Amino acid sequence: MQILDWASLSTEQQRQTLARSPLIGDTSVEQRVRNIIEQVNAQGDSALLAYNKQFDGVELTQLALSTDEIAAACARVGDDVKQAVAQAVNNIETFHKAQVFQGVDIETQAGIRCELRSEPIERVGLYIPGGTAPLISTVMMLALPARIAGCEKRVLVSPPPINDAIIYAANVCGITDIFQVGGAQAIAALAFGTESVPNVDKIFGPGNRYVTEAKRLVSQDSRISVSIDMPAGPSEVLVIADKDANPGFVAADLLSQAEHGVDSQVMLVTDSLTLAEQVNQALIEQLAQLNRKDIAAQALECSRSIIVSDMAQAAKVSNLYGPEHLIIQTAAPRDVLKQIRGAGSVFLGAYTPESVGDYASGTNHVLPTYGYSRSVSSLSLADFSRRFTVQELNQQGLKTLGNTVMVLAENELLGAHKNAIAIRLASFE
Repeated sequence: MQILDWASLSTEQQRQTLARSPLIGDTSVEQRVRNIIEQVNAQGDSALLAYNKQFDGVELTQLALSTDEIAAACARVGDDVKQAVAQAVNNIETFHKAQVFQGVDIETQAGIRCELRSEPIERVGLYIPGGTAPLISTVMMLALPARIAGCEKRVLVSPPPINDAIIYAANVCGITDIFQVGGAQAIAALAFGTESVPNVDKIFGPGNRYVTEAKRLVSQDSRISVSIDMPAGPSEVLVIADKDANPGFVAADLLSQAEHGVDSQVMLVTDSLTLAEQVNQALIEQLAQLNRKDIAAQALECSRSIIVSDMAQAAKVSNLYGPEHLIIQTAAPRDVLKQIRGAGSVFLGAYTPESVGDYASGTNHVLPTYGYSRSVSSLSLADFSRRFTVQELNQQGLKTLGNTVMVLAENELLGAHKNAIAIRLASFE
């Protein structure tokens, strides 16, 4: 990776250094995705089946997996995978069950009761990437919180042919509706609905730039009312490492994200030029051993190592970047953590590779990318519910609060608001 000295860069050069892969900003993607969405909206299942053949090279006669097909796929999954899924499910369930909302019910003053309540979103669509890397883990990250939250309809879509382990994980996590369709067309199907695929209220899941763009477009379409979890596109990681960090560990963590896709990006921020050079050497050695080395190599072309003066400056650079994944491999990682303001998920110490969060530590791996971690949170149980407030006043409450509301309403020139109070107060006399 290219090594750059942060202090020697101009403000514009620093901005360019933290820029994402140019593949993400491909303006041609938007129009192509719009065309796909309109085709699906107009032609329904026939468009989905045609896109399956065009993009995935798979010719199907039906989109939904039958009960028998699900059972057959589950039977083909090896015991080692089933055991791994079981442990991961246990940890993910434990962490997400701890997030169950307890509710708020409080009297703000005598006669005025205010509540904050939570109800599950009824219909959710779960997008599971397939293609070059079938993400079994994403099934658990989405399906388990949806089940724990109590979402009534949980629809899973994934590009065909769907990996048996994806089907098995979906079955374990309580998913019964599985559809063989991926890409932007799957997002369009979840948003608008087709003859087979039901429309949903909210769409979850990461994907490539086409999927991410489709999610953005349908969430802004005035013809429908569907929301999305977050901007979750190509993977990225930033590693903060000091001079004593293990260069082999750092290189392995960088490559674990670079192998996701050619539009992924990995960054190293360190106070040691020697470490940066050692990491580059380790990257060469480890890259040669990877089965996805061509993909990782392309991602490394848009990745950089940044030399900073100390860990305080490293934290500032990280905050400017707002990484999806942040690994802090330093002598005192929690000291650095205190200075972190924006990251999707943080991994502390030499023995906490990003991989554990991707699969089985218990935290959710669906995270904001593109720097959105500065304002958008990682996926949690709350995302599968909507919260609303309740208020209830008795006569005493309205008497004590009424004048305050009328004064404010009058000063905002909203007479009807004032009258809604006044007419009730008059009824008490």
